[in-house]
Amino acid sequence: MIGVGGDSDLPLSVLTRGKEMMSSKKSKKYDQTGVPEAYRVHWPDPARPGVIDTVSEGGGPRRDTVDEYTGKQRVLVYPKAPEPLVSPIIDNHAHLDFRDGLVEVSIADALDTAESVGVAGVIQVGCDLDSARFTLESIETHQRLLGAVALHPNEVAEIWDQQGQAGLERAIEAIAEMARHPRVRAVGETGLDYYRTGAKGHEAQQYSFRKHVELAVQLGKAVQIHDREAHEDVVEILLSMPQRPEHVVFHAFSAGPELADICNEHGWYMSFSGPVTFNANDRLREAAALARPELILTETDSPFLTPHPRRGRPNAPYMTPLTLRKIAEVRGTGEQQMCEQVMANTRRVYGDFS
Repeated sequence: MIGVGGDSDLPLSVLTRGKEMMSSKKSKKYDQTGVPEAYRVHWPDPARPGVIDTVSEGGGPRRDTVDEYTGKQRVLVYPKAPEPLVSPIIDNHAHLDFRDGLVEVSIADALDTAESVGVAGVIQVGCDLDSARFTLESIETHQRLLGAVALHPNEVAEIWDQQGQAGLERAIEAIAEMARHPRVRAVGETGLDYYRTGAKGHEAQQYSFRKHVELAVQLGKAVQIHDREAHEDVVEILLSMPQRPEHVVFHAFSAGPELADICNEHGWYMSFSGPVTFNANDRLREAAALARPELILTETDSPFLTPHPRRGRPNAPYMTPLTLRKIAEVRGTGEQQMCEQVMANTRRVYGDFS
């Protein structure tokens, strides 16, 4: 996960502006040709179907409508669906409770749409107490979902600042209880984020990261790592732990070949997301080319990190094929072989969905 907006409701001004743009035939950016039915905007009602099919009514936080890098208003129309993959894969990391775009999409519709392009299942990630509860509700209802739960490093810094170490301990204990659920297969996303959190938050993040790794070891589950501008410290902490989980996954892998070499050495998984398709990310593609095939996973981190050429638009699990195909391209591997390898890797980490 990258970040969220502060308001859970889409501003009326955005809806109005979106309607005007959608009705204009001059802007191809708002053409919905090829957009999956569940993700289409049906004016004048911007919400379809308008419900989340778990007891967490209304879904979770909303992604910011302004791009964090450019400061410009994002296009809020979902992108058209890619061509279906020749063999099924799993989206290693998504936040189905987070909202984006101009529509509300049910979990069932999100999974059906993903499956129509070859994404057979999703690892739903809860990154705070509310989204962890959502994750448990969802995985109990939908067989095409497995779960991961933890406290996101940015959430950790906030808890520490407001409630101190005791408050953080209580929150980790609550996560530990939820992580025992048999369909929760990973502790995550946990780790370090030095991009959003200043130096005063580092102590809290490092403390929490160690606690989450210990929890994954205790429960015999994988760990999904959030690592943003903190590569050296993440590796140092992992190597300093007396025990590590059998399956360590770097979610939304964001480093270059140096970290890929370290992951190869230690058997840590690298999960590539939309940025591997971005034009400027040559070093990330070098890492994807260097990664041992049995350590490669792919994900959306939706609704964030939408792959090129739809960067900045809302993301969803049905966009995973674009990332998979880019990985296959940079490795000189056929699509069928890449899909089968990624699916085998995913099953090794998380087990079966049944």
